[in-house]
Amino acid sequence: MNYDVAIIGAGPGGIFSAYEFALKRPDLKVAVFEAGYSLDKRHCPIDGDKVKSCIKCPTCAIMNGFGGAGAFSDGKYNITNDFGGTLYEYIGKDKAIELMKYVDDINVKHGGSETRMFSTAGSEFKKICMQNKLTLLEASVRHLGTDINYIVLENLYNELKDKVDFFFHTPVEKIELIDGGYHLIYKDGSIDAKKCIISVGRSGSKWMETVCNDLEIPTSSNRVDIGVRVELPAVIFAHLTDQLYESKIVYRTEKFEDRVRTFCMNPYGSVVNENTNGIVTVNGHSFEDPKKRTENTNFALLVAKHFSEPFKDSNGYGESIARLSNMLGGGVIVQRFGDLERGRRSTAKRIEEGTVRPTLAATPGDLSLVLPKRIMDGIIEMIYALDKIAPGTANDDTLLYGVEVKFYNMEVKLDEHLETKHPGLYVIGDGSGVTHSLSHASASGVYVANEIMEAM
Repeated sequence: MNYDVAIIGAGPGGIFSAYEFALKRPDLKVAVFEAGYSLDKRHCPIDGDKVKSCIKCPTCAIMNGFGGAGAFSDGKYNITNDFGGTLYEYIGKDKAIELMKYVDDINVKHGGSETRMFSTAGSEFKKICMQNKLTLLEASVRHLGTDINYIVLENLYNELKDKVDFFFHTPVEKIELIDGGYHLIYKDGSIDAKKCIISVGRSGSKWMETVCNDLEIPTSSNRVDIGVRVELPAVIFAHLTDQLYESKIVYRTEKFEDRVRTFCMNPYGSVVNENTNGIVTVNGHSFEDPKKRTENTNFALLVAKHFSEPFKDSNGYGESIARLSNMLGGGVIVQRFGDLERGRRSTAKRIEEGTVRPTLAATPGDLSLVLPKRIMDGIIEMIYALDKIAPGTANDDTLLYGVEVKFYNMEVKLDEHLETKHPGLYVIGDGSGVTHSLSHASASGVYVANEIMEAM
C-alpha cells in the first residue's frame, strides 16, 4: 500500500494536516495512524459507581484516540504567542497568529458557533495582578467546553473519514528511510509513503525518542512541569472566570525566584484522572452545557523544571514523582490546604466535613511526602498570592490533588518548515517539543500540510 502522505497520530496536529489535504488536495492519498480508538469508541471505564478510579487500561481512552489528549479536555483554544509553545520562532509571530485564527474559524464552522471568545486585552485584572506581584498573560481564548469540543471533533471526523484512510488502534512500531520516502511498520503490516508527518503528542514522548535515536535526528532536552490541581468553590474565582474564563497567571516566588503558573482553568468543572505510560496523574475538564456544570472551579499550579548536565531526563524526573504519588495513594492523592499547612495528612472524615465537595474520588493523603520541598514551597506561596486577588483561595478547605505533571517531548531539531534533517519527514504538535497547546499544535498541522502541498 503506497501513500502520498502518512500521518502518525490523530491528535489536533494530525487532524488539521489531514483536513488541509482533504480540502485542498483531495487527489492525494493520505493515511492516518493512531494508537488509540476512533472517537465513538473512546470510553473511560471510570463511572463513579462500579469503577471509581483509574484501572490503568493498556490504551488510555482519555489520552489516546481521535482528537488526542485534547479530545476530552476543556476545549480551550488560546490565540497567543505568549504561551502554548514556540511555534512563532519557526514560522514567525504573525503567521502563527494567522494560523491559530484559521483553526478557530474551522472549529466554529464545525459546531463551535455558539461558543464565546474571551480576551484579556484591556482587562482591569492585569493591573490588579501587577499590584500583587502576579503577571496576567495576554490571550484571546475560545472556550468550546468538553461537550462542544467533542461535537467539533465528531464533525471533523465525519468530513474526513471518506477522504482519508484511518488506521485506529494501529501504533506504528518503526519508521525506515527508503528511496523516495518512508517505510512505516506496524503490527499487521507496513506501508510506504512519500512524505511522513509525525504528530504523536506528549503521550508519544518515549516513542518519539526512539525514532530520533534510530534516524539520528538531533534533539535537545526540554522541561517538565510539576505541581498540583487546585479545587475550590467556583464563586471564589467567578469575578475572573466570568470575564476572562482562562486566566494564565504567573508568580515569581520570593524564596527561590521560581516561576509558578496557573494552567488549564476549568470554571464549574471536574477533576479527572489521566494515564500516561501507565502513570496516573490528574487533570481537569469543564462543560459548556450548564446542566453538566459543578459548583467548583479547578486549575493547575505548576512549577517548570529544566535539567542539563549531568542529568537530562526531565520527563524521567516527573515520572518518578508521579510514581511515588501512585505508590503512596494508589493513584491520585488529595489534601486540604489547611492540612498541608499544619503538616498533617488529610483524612476522609476531614474532607467530608469540609466545604468543598471533591469531584474526583482520590486518596486522602499528604502531598508533602511526594513533592520536593522547593516545589511545594512555591505552590504554597502562589496560593497565598492568588488569595490577594481571589480571597478564599487559601481557605483551609481548598483541595489540592497531586500530582499533576505536564510532560514535554525533547525538542526535535527542525528547520523553518518543521522538517527534520531527512527531507519529507516532519514533526509537529506537542510531540515535537515546539508546541504545548491545542491551538499551537493545530496551527502546526495546517502549516506543514501547506508546506508539503507547495513542495509537491
